Amino acid sequence: MSYVYFSDDQKLRASEVDLAEFLRHQGEKLIRSGPEFRLTSDHSVTVRGNTWYDHAAERGGGPISFVQTFYGLSYPEAVTRLLDGEHGTVYAAASKQKEQPKKEFALPTANRDMRRVYAYLLKRRFLDRNVVNAFARSGLLYESCEKINGREHHNAVFVGKDEAGTACHAHKRSVNDIGKTFRINVEGSDPRCSFHHIGSSDRLYVFEAPIDLLSFLTRYPRGWEEHSFVSLCGTSEHAMLWMLEQNPNIQSVCLCLDHDEAGIEASGRLADSLHERGYDSVGILQPAYKDWNEDVKALRGLSAQEAEEHPQLIAAPEICDRIVQRMAVSRPEYWEQDLPNLIDYFRTSLRMGCADRAMECMEQASAQALAVYGREMRQLGEPRSAEKLEEELRCRIQPHQNKSSIKNRAGELAAQFQGVLAKANAPGIRSETEKRELADSWLELAASFAKVPVKHEADILKQQQKQEQSMLKQEMG
Repeated sequence: MSYVYFSDDQKLRASEVDLAEFLRHQGEKLIRSGPEFRLTSDHSVTVRGNTWYDHAAERGGGPISFVQTFYGLSYPEAVTRLLDGEHGTVYAAASKQKEQPKKEFALPTANRDMRRVYAYLLKRRFLDRNVVNAFARSGLLYESCEKINGREHHNAVFVGKDEAGTACHAHKRSVNDIGKTFRINVEGSDPRCSFHHIGSSDRLYVFEAPIDLLSFLTRYPRGWEEHSFVSLCGTSEHAMLWMLEQNPNIQSVCLCLDHDEAGIEASGRLADSLHERGYDSVGILQPAYKDWNEDVKALRGLSAQEAEEHPQLIAAPEICDRIVQRMAVSRPEYWEQDLPNLIDYFRTSLRMGCADRAMECMEQASAQALAVYGREMRQLGEPRSAEKLEEELRCRIQPHQNKSSIKNRAGELAAQFQGVLAKANAPGIRSETEKRELADSWLELAASFAKVPVKHEADILKQQQKQEQSMLKQEMG
């Protein structure tokens, strides 16, 4: 967009917008998490007043950086959105937050019995009594009783202990499903030591919430004690990595997060983190429904919330199929001239607001890079069929790695192309290892081109889903 001048007062107002109120106006759903709100679309992101923090990426900031990061807007676009165009902000400023000293961790007061917790977990969550008993006997599960404003509040408390067996983490969850669900980590909790079980085998299973973990054990109870299990109480990697540090015998990790957009992205991100640390045996196991407790319900013939596929995974197969079909009319021998031109056409088309033409440029560029990859593999004596090329391309498109704004891609793609160009034009005879590295660079470049139309189609799909949900609410309201 053209240069926009903002006064100091406008910049200040944009930086003081209450993010929770702003997000509600955008149609986003928020979950109360103590003094903060957690995004339902990404449980690792919390907002409080005019600040946000991504616990998975370990970064945060104010309203302007939030809108830039999560809506893919430039600085002037972000400020304009926060100020609602030229009409002044419609969002209240966040109240000034005083820096509060971090509270020392303490377990919530225990109730005399666990009657409510057992009733909730067994009769409403349909968990196996033996599984619940095992964690209760280990001191990892109990019922709390706390008085707030003269009223007693009872919650299920899922305890996490450190290597010495000292409780240093607690996750509270309401045993009442009527109205808003209450769930929160107790202040002062060490995020590394969340609810877990340590077994003797070399296998670790990772979950988002404690009830997910218990539901999985209910679903697959045979010999569960010999394996290790951990609940992240979110999607941050801290507890998973701590379990691996404390138990060097663990070599295999199975990621069992929710079957929804946030869970799929978190699984990809956690898998990358594990691979970077040298763990080769990493698997992803998804529930058939939204989460493992929904699977338990479905097995009992009860109504269960359906799984939510990631929009990018819905869009990718059709786009990859089109790209492979375009290979028939691509000109791999002219890649050195055509690819820079296609990147320029893409940039120009975006500036002119011609999104469809811009996406066609990216699909054609991906087809050309994929054709060169196919040629390189033939020369290595490993020819690829069209089906194989499509599969390899699709596997390189991971939603958690495809979140940045489309508007910023042209420069990134140009730089990546220059890197491949340098490898391709390097003097001397290439070793087989270098030939394979070059071939892989072409496949990665093809995937980078393909990610653009995949994200574009996914963003359209998400917008359509939001509109459908909004219309459904209006009809029901």
